[in-house]
Amino acid sequence: MCGEKESKKLDLVPLSKDSVSRRIRSMSEDVLETLIQRIKNSRFYSLQLDETTDVADLANLLVCVRYEYKGAAHEDFLCCRPLETKTTAEHIFQLLDTFIQEHGIDWKKCIGVCTDGARAMCGRHSGVAARIREVAPEMRWTHCSIHREALAVKKMPDELKSVLDSAVKTVNFIKVRPMHSRLFQVLCDEMGSEHVQVLLHTEVRWLSRGRVLSRLFELHREVLMFLQDKTFPLSHLSEDTVWLSELAYLSDIFLRLNDLNLGLQGLSVNVFDVKDKISAALKKMELFEIRAKAGDVSAFPSLESFLSDNGLQLDDSVRDNVIAHLVSLRQQLREYFPVTPKENNWMRNPFNIETSDMPTDLTVAEQESLIELSCDETLKCNFKKQSLVDFWIQQHGEYSVLSDNAVRVLLPFATTYLCEKGFSLLAAIKTKYRSRLDAEPDLRLKLCSIEPDIKGLCAERQAHPSH
Repeated sequence: MCGEKESKKLDLVPLSKDSVSRRIRSMSEDVLETLIQRIKNSRFYSLQLDETTDVADLANLLVCVRYEYKGAAHEDFLCCRPLETKTTAEHIFQLLDTFIQEHGIDWKKCIGVCTDGARAMCGRHSGVAARIREVAPEMRWTHCSIHREALAVKKMPDELKSVLDSAVKTVNFIKVRPMHSRLFQVLCDEMGSEHVQVLLHTEVRWLSRGRVLSRLFELHREVLMFLQDKTFPLSHLSEDTVWLSELAYLSDIFLRLNDLNLGLQGLSVNVFDVKDKISAALKKMELFEIRAKAGDVSAFPSLESFLSDNGLQLDDSVRDNVIAHLVSLRQQLREYFPVTPKENNWMRNPFNIETSDMPTDLTVAEQESLIELSCDETLKCNFKKQSLVDFWIQQHGEYSVLSDNAVRVLLPFATTYLCEKGFSLLAAIKTKYRSRLDAEPDLRLKLCSIEPDIKGLCAERQAHPSH
């Protein structure tokens, strides 16, 4: 398939598993050495950490780092270490502290730690964040925004919660029984449906709820036909127009919440990005609420289509439940994402700052520096051509105090997205056939943006005498 020339090159690759493993480890060590040196040279750095259990029932602590390098913020995988015994805050901190101390990284430069809301991580007195704050006084703990959004959307009115539970039971009745699943697939094929299977709901997968409800509503006619001759206690619900209306609404609103969740994911997300996404979501919820009170459901395509296709009017009970849910969503999102103080708004656009609106938390000298920066037309031209954190990192030379203040706010992680991405990769690398594998070198080469020095590594090794 490759050709004779390429096959000869492949023949030169050592086939020994130990040789391949040694080379992977050598490249990983070279990348780690470069990364550690970059972190040491950075003014500040921030961490995100999370733990998960792999296929071998071994708990793994995964840590990622954000730091300054060549006038820009970089995000990289730092380490993945096994927690061989307990997963308490003390054990997690000891493991992390050992790694930091072994590589000579200064804890005092750590200005942010992002974790989930587990007690072991965020405990006020003995959590990992509290232990880190003892050695890094300037550290600020951040609860992952993706986790907070997932927690905020769990609460809903009892009537809609009943619809969700019934939908999950219906899906389970079809999906978890292999014979039912096969028969349902045949039925969907015969009816010419776009999809042939419903989807299982998984709590640990943030986006699964919206997809499950959307798929179930798309196939509700097929489900009704399938359940006609089955002894399923909830089969009558597929004929209930009120239940189907509420199911259509839930599928629409959770798809929108999925979009919000996806918007919070990604690289280089900072606190201002999260604030903007949540503010937009809250205003949309308010708009949907106003429209729903007037009987307008155009914001929910599935619900509007269902009512139109069946010649139905929006039921009063459905409208009340929709309004109650939208109000609850706004309250929950505001509870998990409280209004942030406006003192840091000057960091977002220092060129629109007015003298009367100078932040009071800055000294007179810092306010004078901010005025000088706001009047610099050259900087203003370059401001929108780069990310916010990169702009402030590059101002360290001329406006060092302002740069330090801004970087302390912008450099910390807002989510644990990189850790979640690493967990997905860990599950793919460490399978039941490779359950004893030390996955850290493989994860580092896959997740780290630093390229290993291949020429340097080759020069350090003597070629085999037979070649």
